[in-house]
Amino acid sequence: MNGESSVMQVHLLRHGVAEETASNDAERALTMDGRKKLRQILQTAVHAEVHPTLILTSPLKRAVQTAEIAKQVLGYKSNILRTKALIPGSNVEEVWNEIRAHREEASLLLVGHNPLFENLAAYLLGSPELQVDFKKGALLRVDIETFPAHPRGILRWFLTARLADSRA
Repeated sequence: MNGESSVMQVHLLRHGVAEETASNDAERALTMDGRKKLRQILQTAVHAEVHPTLILTSPLKRAVQTAEIAKQVLGYKSNILRTKALIPGSNVEEVWNEIRAHREEASLLLVGHNPLFENLAAYLLGSPELQVDFKKGALLRVDIETFPAHPRGILRWFLTARLADSRA
């Protein structure tokens, strides 16, 4: 292995701010403010040269809307894949299996929810006890070099809406 070519970039993007109420949780849509903050985060991601080769999203409305905004801002040209591995009640092992199934990709963007993403960030870093405060609209990058049963990724950066807003 030499350098970046053998490393998969895994980006975790928590959905933006959504409506508090809807007929059911799966149908909660992003708010206008949530969309605005997402665009700010994703514009910063453009400057950080985030170029996903595959976008995977939870099938819940707010996550799909977040993935669609990411597709537009990041210039992603392919289809967005929906996976139940990224629903709020999923588990980190299921997501890791999904990542491993796409190990040929150079850069994944996963769009999902808490508490899954707080736990997933720690799990991907090989430290399941680590506590991560994963705010709505936050974007985290972990680099993965190998795909064993349990990951040991490298944290490259973590961007919150508040930090992206301070750049404006």
